[in-house]
Amino acid sequence: MESSPKDAFVLFAIAKEYENTGDEAQALAYYLRLKETEEGYVGLYYHLGKLYERCSEVENARNAYQQGIEISKKAGDRHALSELQAALLNLDYD
Repeated sequence: MESSPKDAFVLFAIAKEYENTGDEAQALAYYLRLKETEEGYVGLYYHLGKLYERCSEVENARNAYQQGIEISKKAGDRHALSELQAALLNLDYD
């Protein structure tokens, strides 16, 4: 399946809706589908990491943040990079 930016945004929006309703399993499924189809979607990694944190999956959260840091560096997205670095630091600090 080829993904377009529009498709990626739709998958992200659906994941956020499930997350907002408290359905972590469905939110995770959509985040992972987005990651599979559009790995370079920078906004994914912060939210995926936070979801893993809420589910007490600390190692998965750490991996999501670290992957996001690499992706945001490649994309030149300094704002996302800063957010991801702060999230990782907070995770390791707690």
